[in-house]
Amino acid sequence: MKAAQFEYARPDTIAEACELLAQHDNARVLAGGQTLVPMLAMRLARPSKLVDIYRIQSIKGIEPRNDAIVIGAATRQVEVERSAAARRYLPLLSRALPWVGHPPTRNRGTVGGSIANADPSAEIPLVAVTLGAEIEIANLDGKSSMPADDFFIGAMVTSAMPGDCLTSVRFPVWREKRIGTAFQEVSARKSDFAFVAAAAQVALDEEGQCERIALGVGGLGDRPISLDVGSAVGARLDKASIEEIVRGACRHLETYGDLHASAEYRSRVAVALCSRVLHESVVDAGRSPADLEKAQ
Repeated sequence: MKAAQFEYARPDTIAEACELLAQHDNARVLAGGQTLVPMLAMRLARPSKLVDIYRIQSIKGIEPRNDAIVIGAATRQVEVERSAAARRYLPLLSRALPWVGHPPTRNRGTVGGSIANADPSAEIPLVAVTLGAEIEIANLDGKSSMPADDFFIGAMVTSAMPGDCLTSVRFPVWREKRIGTAFQEVSARKSDFAFVAAAAQVALDEEGQCERIALGVGGLGDRPISLDVGSAVGARLDKASIEEIVRGACRHLETYGDLHASAEYRSRVAVALCSRVLHESVVDAGRSPADLEKAQ
């Protein structure tokens, strides 16, 4: 099939982009186009106007700011994947990115595009929710931000209003000395949409006890979820305690079934993957300084 007819605009600034979006209720933002263009071709999306923000330089780049890494919405996924700053300060996202699509799609796809698309199985939104990232948005009234957990409200549905344009994502940086991360997912084939995905980040103190922890799961419902695992703080995380913590955190999760996987299967896989990523994170955090230097 071919896309339905639409108008095309390529603004030079984010202010111009917001003005164009505000003028057309059915306008859509185009960045990397790795999701939107196939949807246009299949006529699953029929915007009246495409506003191409890919060449706006002010919303590109990876910038450390105090206790955060700010990634511009039009920053290509491959740039983050290859970034030494991201590997050092944002290791969970660096671990997740190789699971995103294929190398050719990551070479064109953007971080902001994945966030704005809000696929419940997508890896970048899962990391954003797990770490408590802030989504920064611009419109004709100025700029604002909101937690990722509030930004995603359903499958392919966000809190962004007509005229809003996502400009950057602010990921918090953990400053503890011993930090471990892990990311895993289950899919029919490599790089397919995940049936279930899990992400974890753990900080250990000098005695090996949990100092800080974050655990998230995606693919179970209509949005990624950050799990409540606060009971792990102060504990020594071994296999038995991890399984107990995960079972408690996943006990009341609502899952859905479809042609690819039943709700019961997704529930079982969620527990298994969450246990696995927590254990791998603890092992990762326990590596020696020499091992960490080699990894970087």
